[in-house]
Amino acid sequence: MSDARPLLEVNALKKHYPVKGGLLGGETAKVYAVDGVTFSIKRGETLSVVGESGCGKSTVGKTILRLTDPTDGEVFLDGERIDNLSAARLRPMRRRMQVVFQDPFSSLNPRMRVRDILAEPLVNFGLTRSRSEIDDRVAGLMDKVRLPRDAIGRFPHEFSGGQRQRIGIARALAPGADLIICDEAVSALDVSVKAQIVNLLSDLQDELGLALLFISHDLAIVEHLTHRVAVMYLGKIVELADRRTLFSTPHHPYTRALLSAVPVPDPTAKRDRMVLTGDVPSPINPPTGCRFHTRCPFAFDRCRTEEPMLRPIGDREHQSACHLDAVPATH
Repeated sequence: MSDARPLLEVNALKKHYPVKGGLLGGETAKVYAVDGVTFSIKRGETLSVVGESGCGKSTVGKTILRLTDPTDGEVFLDGERIDNLSAARLRPMRRRMQVVFQDPFSSLNPRMRVRDILAEPLVNFGLTRSRSEIDDRVAGLMDKVRLPRDAIGRFPHEFSGGQRQRIGIARALAPGADLIICDEAVSALDVSVKAQIVNLLSDLQDELGLALLFISHDLAIVEHLTHRVAVMYLGKIVELADRRTLFSTPHHPYTRALLSAVPVPDPTAKRDRMVLTGDVPSPINPPTGCRFHTRCPFAFDRCRTEEPMLRPIGDREHQSACHLDAVPATH
């Protein structure tokens, strides 16, 4: 992480989906999937985005990639704004942003052999000139993800889940990506295989200087892999901090509740469990003020009327969107 300038900058990103109904099928409401998210990622850095299902973390990744267009906000890749580019102007930037999806089987074409899967982005972006050059690049990609070269003639169904995810990672590396968005990339894998894939991503990051946006609900995996963590709740980032700070001294009550639910290896270890009551509110009609106040045990009048902004807690690298100067200890 020697380059101080961020590779990826996201400013006040929003994605609202219209809800249509009625006799004429007009817009009746909006789903506030992502509602003003700001963060950055440096080269060689991993930023993990965590939160409950439906908080908007996967939508953040899809909007950055322009798999869905943003409603508002700005996205910069290496200093160039990309959220407003036409499809033609965005195309050369796409090779620098790749994605590894959750399901390693459905994300691979079952009718294509591995060689063709890995060759496709090379051909699409015009990165190779001959068949022999393609074969050399594909062989090198197999080496990078630690798969045997002689497996390039197989189809996806002939591999295990972990091996298929390695193929997905190799495909993301093929066009020379600077940024890889991992959207729940290990959640469908067995525990031992998860560790192998996380270690592979870490090694590739060290070797290639990759920036990773790691979207996950698995905090144990996140703690092992990441440099910084952004915690999302109902479309907004509620806490942002480096790994050590977030896991040792979380500030926001929602972050504390998430961490208190993570299983620990020692069943006799004492810990303060913070159990949230109630359901997550609908993103169609989010609460006024702090969106977490309907479930927060420390909420007071200001929380119900005034939306808290991300602000420094202790130092500028640790930010929390909470009106409490200090979250009371639980007993």
